[in-house]
Amino acid sequence: MRWLNVTRVSLWLGLCLILPQAPVLAADACSGFTWDVRDERTLFASAASPAAAGADSASAPQLDIGHLYVLQLQPESRVHFVAAPGRKAAEGAYAGLATVRISAPGAYRVSVNAPFWIDVVADGGLMAAKGFQGVAGCAAPHKIVSFDFPVARQVTLQFSGAASSVRMSITMESSR
Repeated sequence: MRWLNVTRVSLWLGLCLILPQAPVLAADACSGFTWDVRDERTLFASAASPAAAGADSASAPQLDIGHLYVLQLQPESRVHFVAAPGRKAAEGAYAGLATVRISAPGAYRVSVNAPFWIDVVADGGLMAAKGFQGVAGCAAPHKIVSFDFPVARQVTLQFSGAASSVRMSITMESSR
C-alpha cells in the first residue's frame, strides 16, 4: 500500500512541474455561434475597405457581397432613413445607409462587429429577418442577421444605434 501512496505523490509532483510549462489555451470568444460562420470569420480576419455611409439613399455607397468594410457613420439626427428603423436608438448614436445588389435569390447574412441595429429595406419597407445570432465578447463578428431574398434586387441597409464606425460584411449563406 505504501508504494501506491508514493506513486500518487510522484504523479502529483510531476504534474505540478509540467503544467505550469504547458501552453495556456485561451477560449475563443467567437466560438458561441451555432451557425457555420467560417466565411464571416475569414472575412473579419482580413483587411477592411473604408467607406462612408450615406445620410440618405442618394448618398448611400454600393457595397459588394463577400467583402469586409469599415463604414464611417454619422450622428443619427443627420440621417434620413428610407423606412423608420425597427428600433429607436439611444441619444448620441450614429447611423448610416448603404446599398447592396442581391444578384441571386437566397439567404444572405449581414455581419457586424458590435451590438447595434441592422435593417434591410426593399420596396420601401423593412424586410423581416430570417434569424440572428450574436456572441458577447466577440467582434469578429459580434452579430449576424440573416435575410431571405426570394428574387434578385437592390436593397438598402440601414445601420442605427451604433458607434461612429462599424466593421461589416454581407455574405451569401453557404450550403455546407
